[in-house]
Amino acid sequence: MFLWEKNLLRKKKFEFIAGLDEAGRGPLAGPLVVAAVILKPEQRKIYLSHKIADSKLLTPKQRAEAFKEIIKSAWIGIGIAEVGLIDNTNIFYATQFAADSALINLRKKPDYVLTDAGIQISSNYPYTCIIKGESKSFSIACASIVAKVIRDRIMEVYDFFFPHYAFKLHKGYGTQLHFNLLKKHGPSPLHRQSFAPIRDWFKR
Repeated sequence: MFLWEKNLLRKKKFEFIAGLDEAGRGPLAGPLVVAAVILKPEQRKIYLSHKIADSKLLTPKQRAEAFKEIIKSAWIGIGIAEVGLIDNTNIFYATQFAADSALINLRKKPDYVLTDAGIQISSNYPYTCIIKGESKSFSIACASIVAKVIRDRIMEVYDFFFPHYAFKLHKGYGTQLHFNLLKKHGPSPLHRQSFAPIRDWFKR
């Protein structure tokens, strides 16, 4: 998991390496969140005590425990693309916007950036996109966990304001429960009108 980071540190002499990953590219509702994570130098020689892996492979409890450890051991930057931006542009631009925002919001500026495949940045940092990066780079895996936890918490807050949609349970993804509630209540302001089947709903 540290292979990419070790090669950059030893061969290229890059000191501060940021991993970027997103959560929320595919849901029908809610924002897209990108996290940028730079592991602090004093933490590089030790593995974090909680399991670090692609966030999709961890349980909610494992993600929460890992999240607490990561924010103590790394510099974190968060970028958010709201529904309006996604609908008025497209998901690819929204992802780049959130990625650039995450880098801007990092207290420590990176020397090099590793992103999961599909995440482009317009910043001038040198970077590499890695296919299935969350399973190959420790920094990207940490970013995937942070992005997922942050987005889930945002959707839990939205659940309070839009209780008819059970966002706390499905987090905006296209589950059967979500589709059933959409049929009953119609789309909310949090639903992405540019995404099918929400787009088709407005064509009726």
